[in-house]
Amino acid sequence: MAVPEAKEAMKRFRNEVASELGVPLKDGYNGDLTSRQAGSIGGEMVKKMIMKQEQQMSSGSNL
Repeated sequence: MAVPEAKEAMKRFRNEVASELGVPLKDGYNGDLTSRQAGSIGGEMVKKMIMKQEQQMSSGSNL
């Protein structure tokens, strides 16, 4: 992570996305997830981050 302080926030975000998608993510080892399940979490996280940035850019706020 580029910003170590963001680690917990990203962990919460990942868990929230996994929950929304119905992926049984748990703390620690998740090697029992399929590639599709794991990829869907990351893909949805990126999609949400891009949407948030686009909203900020369109409102004129860069923070």
